[in-house]
Amino acid sequence: LLLPLNLGGHKWAVMLTSLMLFLITLNMLGLLPYTFTPTTQLSLNMGLAVPLWLATVIIGMRNQPTAALGHLLPEGTPVPLIPVLIIIETISLFIRPLALGVRLTANLTAGHLLIQLIATAAFVLLPLMPTVAILTAIVLFLLTLLEIAVAMIQAYVFVLLLSLYLQENV
Repeated sequence: LLLPLNLGGHKWAVMLTSLMLFLITLNMLGLLPYTFTPTTQLSLNMGLAVPLWLATVIIGMRNQPTAALGHLLPEGTPVPLIPVLIIIETISLFIRPLALGVRLTANLTAGHLLIQLIATAAFVLLPLMPTVAILTAIVLFLLTLLEIAVAMIQAYVFVLLLSLYLQENV
């Protein structure tokens, strides 16, 4: 996680590590039966993504304003394209926290929904077709293992993207 960061960004190491452990814990908690996964709620994910993204942008504007604003216009841009590219890059900048929050929410919700659907199918098929129900239960077990990996990977991706945003601005 800290490889893309220069030494100035290493001050964020404890916070990024804590955030990753927090997200992994919340994501894994949701895989337990009869529990709620807070990270499937967009409000929580946006509540984490927006302030952290904004902190990276503010640090960039404070420490190196010309470089931070330089990201809005790629080098060598033809003059007629300058206004359009500045607008596009500004929109791209402001979409980053939305992408962070929605990515985490969507991936976890999709996995939990798929587990719920397959578990319901296995339960309904048990009295009708026991062999198919057992095969469905095996698929459910494998999907649960995949969801464990997804829960960890999504926490990693969230923190990695934040560290990449930080790298641009430190």
